[in-house]
Amino acid sequence: MNTLSLARSLATVALLCGVFGSLPGAAEPLQFALLAKRVDHPFFIVALEGCTEAAQAQGATCLLLGPAGSRHFRQQNEALERALDRDFDGIALSVTHSRWLAEHALQHLGQAPLITFDSDLSPAEQHLRRGYVGLDNLAFGRQLGRLAQRFRPHGGRLCILSASPQDTNLRERLQGIRQQLRGLESAEAERLDGENGWSELKRCPLYSGGDQQSALFQLTTLLNSAQADTIVSLGSWPVHRADEFRRQLGPLLAALDARGARPVIIFPTIELDGAQRALLDEGLVQAFLSMETREIGRQSYRMLKRLAQGLPIPEKTLVDSHTYLPEAPVQNQASP
Repeated sequence: MNTLSLARSLATVALLCGVFGSLPGAAEPLQFALLAKRVDHPFFIVALEGCTEAAQAQGATCLLLGPAGSRHFRQQNEALERALDRDFDGIALSVTHSRWLAEHALQHLGQAPLITFDSDLSPAEQHLRRGYVGLDNLAFGRQLGRLAQRFRPHGGRLCILSASPQDTNLRERLQGIRQQLRGLESAEAERLDGENGWSELKRCPLYSGGDQQSALFQLTTLLNSAQADTIVSLGSWPVHRADEFRRQLGPLLAALDARGARPVIIFPTIELDGAQRALLDEGLVQAFLSMETREIGRQSYRMLKRLAQGLPIPEKTLVDSHTYLPEAPVQNQASP
């Protein structure tokens, strides 16, 4: 889904929310908020579409709230404080900096039911939320590690791409990759330094703030250095616009390929589209690991609706992921 399509979808959702809120004589609908890390990020727009799809069927609404243009835990905290001042029937929060939010906005939680989605609170703060919807991010990281092992069975020189060192879900994915490559699921998340042939470059992980242009600049610098033979991203930022990835990195990757030095590149993705599939077919990316983003939005609505009705909910609702290689996709079951 390209940026224009996402913008149109967001506009449509906003219009529909307005329609549902203004029907004369209608009972006041339940209204829920998804509190995003960044409202103009494709992941959260697609999650909103899923939430809205489920809500509309029952006469409720979902709104997407949070900072725009850049992501930072202080800005998310301010957006969360504003949301808590509104009379929502429930809020789903994608956590940036767990401790900071717990010590600031979440001190004023009040009566609105709070769940997390996509990115959970850290264990020490999880008593503040009622449930979680999303990936098992540690298992998702291990899946990324297994893909790296598929292409480099004897190990390699690894660079991991991330958005922020604070984001709970990204820290868990990073830990999962390191555990898988180290071969110890209970191991701590120290950097790899030769275990099973794997080592991480000293400059890595690279943090882009979740911005595609920053991520592509970092990738260009990294590829020009020819130091990494395996590149694994914890998020989909470098390929939000597949044509831009191809334009900026295609010639460089072709030159590396001609020298026999093209690295393995593995990305998560929100929903694999035709443009990203083309990157696979052209060999510009070796594997995608997708997340059921729209389903995360649907399940977030359903959990919030049950809480608003005073019904019990599971502590966690996990969704599946899917591996995409140049051949057919492979479904990966979420961990129980």
